[in-house]
Amino acid sequence: MSEKFDVVVMGGGLAGLTLAMQLRARFQDLSILVLERKPHPLPEAAHKVGESTVEIGAHYFAETLGLREHLEQDHIRKFGFRFFFSEGRRDIESVTELGVRRVLPTPSYQIDRGIFENFLGEEARRRGIDFRDAAVVRRFTIGEGETDHSVGFEHGDALHEVGARWLFDASGRAALLKRRLDLAQDNGHDANAVWFRIDDRLAIDEWCQDNNWREQCTPAERWRSTNHMVGPGYWVWLIPLSSGAHSVGIVADAQMHPLNTMNSFDRALEWLGEFQPLVADHVASRRDKLMDFAFFRNFSYGCKHVFSADRWALTGESGVFLDPFYSPGSDFIAIANTYICELVQRDREGALAPYARIYEELYFSFYRNTLRLYEGQYPMFGDAEVLPIKVLWDYTYYWGVLCQLVFQDRLADLKLLGELRPELDHAQALNTRMQQLLREWHEQGGHANPATMLDQGGLDWFHELNRGLHDSLDEAGVRARLRENIALLDRLADAIAERAGMALPTGAEGVRPACSGAPPNLRRARTAPARLHVAQAGAVLRIGQPLADVAAQRAHRAPQHRARALVATEGAAHRVATAAEGRHLLAILVQLPANAAVLLVADEGVAHADRIVDAHDQHAAGHVGRHLADLVDGHALAGRVLAGEVRELRRQRGALAADVAGDLGLVGIADAAGDRNVLRLRAAGQRHRHGERQAG
Repeated sequence: MSEKFDVVVMGGGLAGLTLAMQLRARFQDLSILVLERKPHPLPEAAHKVGESTVEIGAHYFAETLGLREHLEQDHIRKFGFRFFFSEGRRDIESVTELGVRRVLPTPSYQIDRGIFENFLGEEARRRGIDFRDAAVVRRFTIGEGETDHSVGFEHGDALHEVGARWLFDASGRAALLKRRLDLAQDNGHDANAVWFRIDDRLAIDEWCQDNNWREQCTPAERWRSTNHMVGPGYWVWLIPLSSGAHSVGIVADAQMHPLNTMNSFDRALEWLGEFQPLVADHVASRRDKLMDFAFFRNFSYGCKHVFSADRWALTGESGVFLDPFYSPGSDFIAIANTYICELVQRDREGALAPYARIYEELYFSFYRNTLRLYEGQYPMFGDAEVLPIKVLWDYTYYWGVLCQLVFQDRLADLKLLGELRPELDHAQALNTRMQQLLREWHEQGGHANPATMLDQGGLDWFHELNRGLHDSLDEAGVRARLRENIALLDRLADAIAERAGMALPTGAEGVRPACSGAPPNLRRARTAPARLHVAQAGAVLRIGQPLADVAAQRAHRAPQHRARALVATEGAAHRVATAAEGRHLLAILVQLPANAAVLLVADEGVAHADRIVDAHDQHAAGHVGRHLADLVDGHALAGRVLAGEVRELRRQRGALAADVAGDLGLVGIADAAGDRNVLRLRAAGQRHRHGERQAG
């Protein structure tokens, strides 16, 4: 052999180049060779699928690898995930939309893979990595024990052979090591995907002429989101690229929507015309700008082994692939690459073998638990009541557990993982049970698709969970945060089960953490006066401001014909709950005659609400204000409520859209589901499930 390297990486795409850069950052003396089959520079836009990142992948690229400046300058800051329950519809403003009104604090990005991988190749060379593009691996041998691996490759019209202590497969679906060692494994998730790129922006904000609808987001740039157009058994993605192109994909359950109905551009366009006609309209008008078309059959798969004590490993799609829903691909690149770096360190310490097994099992545990988010779940994707709750649950689990381990650099902290294993096992078991409950809830049917916007970013605890990802925590803080978040998952599971009117399926429990109300780290400090945001009219109610004044101020800006579906809070509702010292609270979103929205919070349960609604009792409304004056820093919230407005509340209560996640002591997702428009807001610390849903 003419050359010897410490590391040879077969594959210089996203997984291979980022692995090389992470190794270089940690081990300055390591000699690294990366072999990439495709010549650089790569084409923009029409290069590879997998353009959307979520929090772990974005953190890995920006912070672990130090690429934040490039991401901010050359790619698109994502406006979160967004879902439209738009099957068979062209009136996008008249269906349920799930998505944030404002960008969440922790960034993620829409990445143009061609631009990004060109930059990674150049940056790898700047960092002293031997990166050779247009290099085709022709043969390799796997050493055992202390024997080096060898790789033969063609580059520059010549054959080369090199030796390596470590051999890493980042060859994607070519899966060089997996095929050689017969490591392929079916994971039972049978779904297909087709995708194409259009050399033009698909500006979803312009697909509706309703300015009120457009202005619900700040800025009015829904196009920056990963937009999901969903229906039973499938979802369609719309992802913008910084080159100006747009990526469009269809991902579908293989049994519900066979691949042969969409495996060419014309068939895909016909399929879109049937199931997502608005997307079809805008794609068809740009068919002359089609850049490419491709598909994957049965895209999801597992792997028998990914790390070996014989000093080889797989990363990226050469190992496992789950599903593009939630964009976990970059996350699992980050996790695999981090464990590989740990294995190189253990090899240097002379203690590789046991850690290869331990890190592989940890990696597979994350893989299996994420797979449960997809198994058997595609039928519910058109359910405008259940899917939003699933997204809320899945993200709470993701941010609350896995993200904590990554952001706090604890993936390989075996002491912490061992200490918290009972709680982590409990969380995994709870996730399994919740996915079953969501399936069964969907199967009950009868769920509506109202014209409403569900802004999960308006949930104070959810927003704080995202913001807190970048908190710098010490040893004790990490443990406390994980325990608090797992306790939060327990309370959220109870609240969801109550909303569904179902009991949580039985299953392995593990150790359930002590639950004593909202985790302290989910509550931000507030300064008086507290504020309540009412999403329907964009009104801001300050404690002490008469409600009628707010109605007059905001009536001209209120959306027409429908109640918006989220009441978000900046702490006031929780402060009321705390001050109430255990008394039940009731939150009601009121749609006044002028279509302005106000929020009444009444103490002592439903009795006062009944008096307001049924008896048209103006005195009762004042009674609410007087009690709140005692509960919230001496300020009166209710002010003046006119008898005519109370009568209008009674008449319109079927269109109300307030739903309070009671068991959490937090304001929650609203569903605008007629007689399920109000759920008691329980005081923090109340664990007993004695609150009932109330109509109107």
